[in-house]
Amino acid sequence: MENKDYQKRVAAIHDLSGFGKCSLTVALPILSAAGIEACAMPTAILSTHTGGISGYTYRDLTSDMRAFMQHWKSLDIQFDATYSGFLGSFEQLDLVKEFFELFRSKNNLILVDPVMADNGELYRIFQPEFAAGMRSLCKKADIIVPNLTEAALLLEESYHPGPYTQAYIEKILKNLSKLGPEKIVLTGVYFEEEELGAATYDKRNDSTGYLFTKRIPGSYHGTGDIFASALLSALLNNISLNESAQVAVNFTADSIRRTYNAKTDHRFGVNFEQCIPDFLKELKLI
Repeated sequence: MENKDYQKRVAAIHDLSGFGKCSLTVALPILSAAGIEACAMPTAILSTHTGGISGYTYRDLTSDMRAFMQHWKSLDIQFDATYSGFLGSFEQLDLVKEFFELFRSKNNLILVDPVMADNGELYRIFQPEFAAGMRSLCKKADIIVPNLTEAALLLEESYHPGPYTQAYIEKILKNLSKLGPEKIVLTGVYFEEEELGAATYDKRNDSTGYLFTKRIPGSYHGTGDIFASALLSALLNNISLNESAQVAVNFTADSIRRTYNAKTDHRFGVNFEQCIPDFLKELKLI
């Protein structure tokens, strides 16, 4: 019988932007609101995120990461999940693999969000060979959460814009699972222009699911981090893969919709904070 007083703990390995809602400034409050202890290992510290904002400061923390994990290990800290996001170099990819091995236990979950590309293009800070490094990291994950651009790079295939067919999406999902992860959640999926959502695949039972919401106009920074953080929050609250993906779709769409209605600057991220009460209701925590 599960101990309902037991609090689950996540190691969140992401960068930290002082302004702009993404990475750790998204992951920590969402996981915490869901009742999960969130432990941050920052990969870099920035004054703002990099999407559409110039002049930001950037401090690389690669040289601190091994000491971070060794100190945690010396304290015998255990994690129910490890959650990696933006990683700025090959060295950081290798350090995160070390982290996975150091803290791997029988029941912990490794979730990799392979942040490196969107809208058909690799982010400008990365060289093309970075995708191969991310592919090797994804092989060690239990679940990965790529968008369709990242999926194409992981599979060494050409990116194709949507709308998509079910046969195409299922081929992508199954090929991604051959890299190693048991579960795939693919974002940016749509079969019709007015919808947008995610597709799931569970290799153990060869099952696929689709979760959609009405498309909201515009492009918004940080929504992938919101989605992955909400997904992990639901999974760690013992919700099934498909239901967790639906929770994440709903929470992300609600955050975008609130921002769209407020007509605030899209570069500054979306208003996920005021959507947390409904998110917690979907998790059945309130």
